[in-house]
Amino acid sequence: MAKVTGKYETLFIVNPTLGEDEIAAVVEKFKALVEANGTITKVEDWGKRRMAYAIEDLHEGYYTLIEFESAPAFPAELDRKFKINDSIMRSIIITQD
Repeated sequence: MAKVTGKYETLFIVNPTLGEDEIAAVVEKFKALVEANGTITKVEDWGKRRMAYAIEDLHEGYYTLIEFESAPAFPAELDRKFKINDSIMRSIIITQD
């Protein structure tokens, strides 16, 4: 039986008040998590950008986009890990066609 995988992309915003090394460590942590549970097809570090509205009185965030393929159960686990990490301000996971 063929292994069932789906194509997904996630965009997450890291708190910019962390130091550059801490931001890089958070981004690497989530890249490694995705790589361990699927295959990364593209990573784009958008860097520090101004947000449309303030979150926790912050007007900027460090954006990272990851496109990946994984089992359908993994995005729910990834979302859970985003939500329990205090360094992540916002995240979204989208299924690609």
